[in-house]
Amino acid sequence: MKKINDISYAIIGCAYKVHRILGPGLLESAYQSCLEDEMISKGLFVQHEVAVPLVYNGRKLEVGYRVDLVVENSIIIEIKSIDAIAPIHKAQLLTYLRLTGIKLGLLINFNVINLKEGIHRLVLGDITNL
Repeated sequence: MKKINDISYAIIGCAYKVHRILGPGLLESAYQSCLEDEMISKGLFVQHEVAVPLVYNGRKLEVGYRVDLVVENSIIIEIKSIDAIAPIHKAQLLTYLRLTGIKLGLLINFNVINLKEGIHRLVLGDITNL
């Protein structure tokens, strides 16, 4: 099994390549498709539009929440193409992490001049043993 930090590093490298080629200003769906393609070409196992289970009062509810990408069953990627990341975007990703049991998430906003400013790494709990 690949180490989670190595996977995260590979994902970020792929995101930089996509941003370098496409630049800012496109729709989220364009970045999502290109990032998925780039990660697959690097040998990563990628799932897109993964359903997020919602259990409320002991019942599983079908509410249609989906995460953009899940990589190697261990990292959620939430793609944005917006003016600025707000606290609610980070809260959304943390909620997805909690609901799925996945510990690491990357929130990537491609609508920036320098992609470094658009990447946010969020951790739920301890990932030192992953």
